[in-house]
Amino acid sequence: MIGRQRDENPAGIHLPLDPLPGHTSRGRLERVLRRGEFAVTTELNPPDSADPEDVYNRARIFDGWVDAINAVDASGANCHMSSVGICALLTRMGYAPIMQIACRDKNRIAIQGDVLGGAAMGVANMLCLTGDGVQAGDQPGAKPVFDLDCMSLLETCRIMRDNGKFLSGRKLTTPPQLFLGAAINPFAPPIDFRPHRLGKKIASGAQFVQSQYCFDVPMFRAYMQKVRDLGYTEQCFILCGVGPLASAKTAKWIRSNVPGIHIPDSVIKRLEGAQDQKKEGKQLCIDIINEVKEIPGVSGVHVMAYRQEEYVAEIVDESGVLKGRQPWKREIRRDDQLVADRLDHILHDEITETQVDMVKTAH
Repeated sequence: MIGRQRDENPAGIHLPLDPLPGHTSRGRLERVLRRGEFAVTTELNPPDSADPEDVYNRARIFDGWVDAINAVDASGANCHMSSVGICALLTRMGYAPIMQIACRDKNRIAIQGDVLGGAAMGVANMLCLTGDGVQAGDQPGAKPVFDLDCMSLLETCRIMRDNGKFLSGRKLTTPPQLFLGAAINPFAPPIDFRPHRLGKKIASGAQFVQSQYCFDVPMFRAYMQKVRDLGYTEQCFILCGVGPLASAKTAKWIRSNVPGIHIPDSVIKRLEGAQDQKKEGKQLCIDIINEVKEIPGVSGVHVMAYRQEEYVAEIVDESGVLKGRQPWKREIRRDDQLVADRLDHILHDEITETQVDMVKTAH
């Protein structure tokens, strides 16, 4: 039998949950993690579009399989629909977004405004990132900002939340209620420094972290051992980044062209030896999940399936990582179709009346 934790405000799915003791946000992700449940998050591939349905169509495929959805903030320094815009659309429908904030494109004034705006829309989770350099994207002539970095951004959000102040010292009328996150990369040199860098992010305000793709479980296991020895797993929830590889060719390209992603030769050989490399890439992701979920101190997985989002449900289901638990799912309400029909009727009537008026005026 599937256990369900609705974690939904009875007054409306778009409204925040009641506050709980010891929680800094009123969102579902923090509740899931603090209950000790193994969390699953994912990323929404942002559209190059102004159509909200492009966002909703991409979010629907995660229904009932993830606890939160990252709204990416121009990752790789490529422009797409903004993280703030995506969060506005997702919160309207009851989804739990993680609003990514990259320091590359905005100064501290704009960032603090986005933090307040996101919180006002119902965003409970924010992921603080330094951001890729503009040279990584398709508009390298853009002017980078980097007024803050991930550490100072975490401190900024923490000060706004806990002290109720802007960085200028000016008081906030209502502080944002936030669950603060950051990114980690256990696989990038210098390897020995990585656990200590996590400690700095925790000191700056990080309450949860999502890792870069893990394709080397022994390396991640060694990282987690050091993190546990330093006591950081008691201070921060760690989600391991995982994802399917489409082919050995794709894996080789990523390893050569995407900084910070470590893919061992053994992974490429496994893909090369498979009859169906895409299927094997999905199975590899499932196998990695089944390994990392047994590592002490790992609180969840962050499934990144760029252009393979349709596999997320299969990966989560076949890994058994939810252990019979079903995350929140948007359910069709009885009045949804009535509202849609009424809107269509109003729009149709307005068009018809306008056409009639035009005919009368012409005569």
